[in-house]
Amino acid sequence: MELIDKLNWRYAAKSMNGKKVPQEKIDNIIEAARLAPTSSGLQPFEIIVVKSQAVKEAIRPVSWNQSVITDCSHLLVFAAWDTYTEERINKMFDLTNEVRGFKNEGWENYRQMLLGSYPQKDAEENFNHAAKQAYIAFSAAIIAASYEGVDATPLEGFEPTEVDKILGLDKKGLRSCVMLPIGYRDTDSDWLVSLKKVRKSTEDLVTVIE
Repeated sequence: MELIDKLNWRYAAKSMNGKKVPQEKIDNIIEAARLAPTSSGLQPFEIIVVKSQAVKEAIRPVSWNQSVITDCSHLLVFAAWDTYTEERINKMFDLTNEVRGFKNEGWENYRQMLLGSYPQKDAEENFNHAAKQAYIAFSAAIIAASYEGVDATPLEGFEPTEVDKILGLDKKGLRSCVMLPIGYRDTDSDWLVSLKKVRKSTEDLVTVIE
């Protein structure tokens, strides 16, 4: 129940107070995202951690001028691969073999199946698939933040191409898809802080098929 209590505590803070989050908490949030599951274990994204106030100031105007961008402690930018390539797929499969210390015939056959599929697809289709995987890790980061007693505000309200330019993501074959300011709520100025959390009832949300 402790985790559920913390999830009830969390909300999308609209105003943060600029207080710095301890590095240990940031590390735990990022580690939760790193450990999140992804399709075929490819982890087709990177997480850019923006600590620089100057960079946050540059990002704010292309993010609907939202104050949490500059008032947060750390800004996490989830950036998905712009497409799947043979090199990227092979790198992750080779890493698996290295870490596990052996090769598996079924795993290698699966590698060949992916190599014969993803790289031939349209780049936009591949990016959309990769972005979905980034969102899984993004959700893990939000949950981890609530567990750490830290506020995290999901942000899709920004101009991805502009953020990509500021962070140089295009040079790395990445495209930003969602951002997560990490910090502490400003209880004096956030109009959402005292409002009740509103969610569908379990009955309206869940259908059980016996």
